[in-house]
Amino acid sequence: MAQKTAAKPQKSAARDYPRLAGAVPGPKGRAIIAKDKQYSSPSYIKEYPLVIAGGKGAMIEDADGNRFLDWMAGIAVSSTGYGHPQVTAAIREAAGRFLSMCGTDFYYQGFSDLCERLAKTAPGGGKWRVFLSNSGTEAVEGAVKLARHHTKRPALISFHNAFHGRSYAAMSLSSSKVKYRKGFGPLLPEVYHLPFHTPYRNRLEDCVRAAHELFESKISPEEVAAVVMEPMQGEGGYAIPSKEFLEFWRSLCDEYGMMLVFDEIQTGAGRTGKMWACEHFGVTPDILTSAKGLGSGMPIGAILAKESVMTWPRGSHGSTYGGNPVACASALATLDLLEGGLMANATKMGARLLDGLKDLQRRHDCIGDVRGLGLFVGVELVQDRKTKEPDGELMSKLEQLAFTKGLLLLGCGKSTIRVAPPLVVDEYDIDKGLEIMDACLAELGR
Repeated sequence: MAQKTAAKPQKSAARDYPRLAGAVPGPKGRAIIAKDKQYSSPSYIKEYPLVIAGGKGAMIEDADGNRFLDWMAGIAVSSTGYGHPQVTAAIREAAGRFLSMCGTDFYYQGFSDLCERLAKTAPGGGKWRVFLSNSGTEAVEGAVKLARHHTKRPALISFHNAFHGRSYAAMSLSSSKVKYRKGFGPLLPEVYHLPFHTPYRNRLEDCVRAAHELFESKISPEEVAAVVMEPMQGEGGYAIPSKEFLEFWRSLCDEYGMMLVFDEIQTGAGRTGKMWACEHFGVTPDILTSAKGLGSGMPIGAILAKESVMTWPRGSHGSTYGGNPVACASALATLDLLEGGLMANATKMGARLLDGLKDLQRRHDCIGDVRGLGLFVGVELVQDRKTKEPDGELMSKLEQLAFTKGLLLLGCGKSTIRVAPPLVVDEYDIDKGLEIMDACLAELGR
């Protein structure tokens, strides 16, 4: 096993961020955006005109030298921040040896080391095995294949507001926004969606009743291969369920032989202060998927499954680039940093962030709810705190206004600002972000 390295939050010596000089984007940024609009696919979203040129820690610098405080980390991808010296050194060393050798067909040490490290992080103990992919979407696709192969069953259960990726099985499981599915049918058959319980949105007994009604009227549980869920929903609004909800599904899966699959692509790799979010609830899945922050920005994903479940035979699944040596090196360095202090930092800074946001909630009626674990935090914006009517327009305005003041935010769900900064943030990064958000809400008159 690689030597664990103590990790401390990176600090900018100058602390000269956020720093905006003139219009954003500037002339260099505008030229790049014009080229992008001319040649790239129109399917890309592009939330605001940020043209990144580099960064350090939780600071991003654009093509014109403007500096931003990053509170969204490329949707929780840049877990160790930008330009972390231990991660970049590991990448350079691996790239200097060789770039690829197809881990499906041959062996190399980084691949085996990463499989071992991940298997030993698996929740609940016991013997686990690992399949390495290029992305979270690929990990979800593989998890569906594995569950169907292991159970010899066709059906799948997912949940309202879920997001699992853009390819066909992942898209079929998703239900966060219709635009992700519109025009792409027919989708994967035998996929059923049920309510996802969160204490501030619906009642547990109603979610349990919906599950029993599904099994009484539409599908027998003996035909269900897997129940696929995010233990804490990401794109669906940074929604956190009750422990009882996850325990209900664990019990039901045990009773009927269904595989419980946790999609930890956004919640895992230390983001919540533990390696896996499900550890906060004490509920262990049969299969777990990871990606995003696992490689600190390098393209890597993983399927973790109990050895008793990963029963597909030789040649039944593979990947040309999954677990390539450079991505493995980045992931191993990331795990060293997580175990060396970054998970503890996520817990400490997450508590400071939650306290600060709840203080903003007391002073701004438009904040209906603040929720989260570690550095996975949602700020739900509402038109009326009593009715909790979502205010998606305000979410968009806040996102755009914060950008003009040097703070990078990103919305999710109907009206939630997700706060998922790099895990290297410190007191300055938290306090400065809170200061900017406070000023933005005051300026928006809410």
